[in-house]
Formats: sequence, structure tokens, C-alpha cells
Amino acid sequence: MTAPAGDSRLTPDQRSAFLAALLGWTMDAFDYFVVVLVYAEVAKDFGVSLTRMAFLTTVTLLMRPVGALIFGLWADRVGRRIPLIVDVCFYSTVGFLCAFAPNFTVLLVLRLLYGIGMGGEWGLGAALAMEKVPAHRRGFFSGVLQQGYSLGYLLAALASLLVTDVLGLSWRWLFALSIIPALISLIIRSRVRESEVWRETRTRMASTNASFRDVLLNPAVLRRFGYLILLMTAFNWMSHGTQDVYPTFLKAHEDGGAGLATATATWVVVGYNIGATIGGVTFGALSSRFGRRYTIAFCALLGLPIVPLFAWSSTVGWLALGAFLMQVVVQGAWGVIPAHLTEMSPDTIRGFYPGVTYQLGNCLAAFNLPIQESLAASHGYPFALTVTVVPVLIAVAALTLLGKEARGIEFGGRLGTAQDSATARAG
Repeated sequence: MTAPAGDSRLTPDQRSAFLAALLGWTMDAFDYFVVVLVYAEVAKDFGVSLTRMAFLTTVTLLMRPVGALIFGLWADRVGRRIPLIVDVCFYSTVGFLCAFAPNFTVLLVLRLLYGIGMGGEWGLGAALAMEKVPAHRRGFFSGVLQQGYSLGYLLAALASLLVTDVLGLSWRWLFALSIIPALISLIIRSRVRESEVWRETRTRMASTNASFRDVLLNPAVLRRFGYLILLMTAFNWMSHGTQDVYPTFLKAHEDGGAGLATATATWVVVGYNIGATIGGVTFGALSSRFGRRYTIAFCALLGLPIVPLFAWSSTVGWLALGAFLMQVVVQGAWGVIPAHLTEMSPDTIRGFYPGVTYQLGNCLAAFNLPIQESLAASHGYPFALTVTVVPVLIAVAALTLLGKEARGIEFGGRLGTAQDSATARAG
């Protein structure tokens, strides 16, 4: 059960649920960003263009809604715990097999399958963690949880330095390493008890004859569903637009690239992921005081004056500073999202609702990297970064302020049917 409002300490079960969600999301990000960091090397080995190679990330993003749908529906029917364990087993196996892909086509299929597993992890892990942590500390834990993404990126960058630069090994070893955090997550998650909020919700559904269909077809829930997909599309364009192509921009000598040595570029990546972690935890916690919407909008608008430093600098120091500051604000906004989406979700469909809205937004943003690579080839990387980042920062701020929030709401008692009057309040 959720700890009392005056008690900030987590129980062992709450700690395990949160740690498992954090490690699961970290492993997901590690495996995703391994591709981002080495796709130029993989393209060279398999003899394909960078534009075509960029579709490795595209198919992963496109399949994430499928995973969110499959595992989310399952979790709302049988509980969070078993679907999460199955999901971890699935995506860790597929990620490991990427190390043995004999050609581009096989690797593409494996990344497609990996996207299904990756899509299931975030929604279920966030739902279970946010249902267990104290409501008054949800903002802080939301910020920490979402930074599993930045931590995974950071670990991928450090692993890349160790495996390729220090040890001189193939990119294949990076995929083989991804099995380690997955196994740790699996061990911890196997000890976590089922969500009490889910149990109580199922009992209420049985007593009121409410169904998944009743909730999802509620006009208010449907409208919010469409709004959150649009919001998460902007959010995913913001994160992928500032992260996916950036390591290639730092290393490229053509098309206006920064022309940095591989090791130097990777250290810049390490630095901006430290900034991302700082931003996510800080602004996630601040959102409990200042509100989810205002915190997100503040971070997005703060990114606008950073764009020239981020995209147009010509020295290592300024590039590192620009990238660091950009990720502080981008992931500062993202740090609010696990709490925001789960709070906006009816109890009945919390396994399905946050994950599917998040991943459908990801799906619509899936062509970001190929678009940026195409723009870079015709107009240069600084131009490509600027014209894709500036509009989306404005869109994130505007869409967030137009929406609602349910900051600090106690989970339980909101089935989400048309007869259920306890819906998310205006922020």
C-alpha cells in the first residue's frame, strides 16, 4: 500500500518496484542508444547508407506502440507483475541476439522485435512504480525513474568507449553486454508484490460491472487519450531530435559536422547525459511544488536560447556546454512525464493508457532521425538540428499549457467510466 502522506520512506516492496522499473528503463535505453552510437560503424560493416541505417531506430520506435498495447492490455487484466517479467525476458533475449546478426536485414528484424519489448516496459514499469510510491513524492520519483533513459544512454556511451576505443572490440560486444542489466532487473522484479491499487480497482470493477470498453469509450477519456498522444509526439520529437543524430553530428567531418575525434565526441555524450540526469531529477521534484504543466513549459521554453550554442558552436567546450544545458531542460521536462501520464490515467486502464499514449507519440516521431540525416545532407547538421528542435520546443510548451493535470492525486477510486465523476482536475 502507499505510504502515509507524512512518511517519505519507502517500504522494501516499494523500493524493489521502483528499482526494477528504473533498471528496466535503463536497459531499454542502453540497447536503443547502442545503435545510435555505432550505426555508422554498423553501416560500414554491412555496406548500407547512413540514411538506410537510420531506419534501425525507426522500426524500433514504430513497434513500441504494439508492445505497449499487448503488454498494457494484459497487465490491466492479470496485474502488472507477470507481464513485466515476461517482457523483460523477451526483450533481453532479442537484444542479446542482435550481437549475432549476420546482415542488415536480420538486424532490422531483431530491432523491430526489440521495439515490441521496449514498448511494453515503460508503461507497465511506470504504472507499477507510481502506484506504489507515496503520492506526495511522486514528482521526485518520476524524475529519477525517467532518467533511467539518460542513465542507459550514459552507460551505452561509456560501454562504447571501453569496448571500441579502449579494447578495440567490435560493436557486437555492446549488444552482448545488454543482457547484464536485464538479468538484474528480472531478479529484482521477481520479488515485487502485485500492485494493491490494481487489486482494489479490479474489485471495484467487478462490483460495478465496469469494463475496459466502458472506460475507453468514455468521451472524456477518449479526448484525453488523443490529446496525450499529440503531447507525447511533441515530447518524443524533442528528445530524439536533440539526441539521436547528435553523436553523428559531433563526429562528422562533412555536412557541417563538428569533426571531433570519436573518443572526444563520446565524452561530450557522457557529459550531456549527466546534465540530463540532473535536469530530470531536479525538475521532476520541482513539479510537485510548481505543478506538472508549468514545470514542463518552463523547461521547454528555456531550451530556445540554448539552441544556437547547441547546434552552431565550433569548439569542443561550447558544444559540450550547449549539449549539457540542452539535455538539462529537455530531460527536465521529461522527468515530469511518468507522474503526469499515470496521474492522468483512469485506474482501470493504467497499464494500457500511459504506455500506449507515450509509444504512439513515439511512433509518430519515429522518422525524426532519417529526416535529420536527410536535412543534414542537403543543408548541414546545424541547420537540421535547428529547424527540427526550435518548433518542437514551442509545441511542447504550448500543448502542455493547453492541457490539464492531476498533480498528487491519490490512486484508487477513479475507474474512468462515464458515471465516474472523479476525473483529472484542471491544474
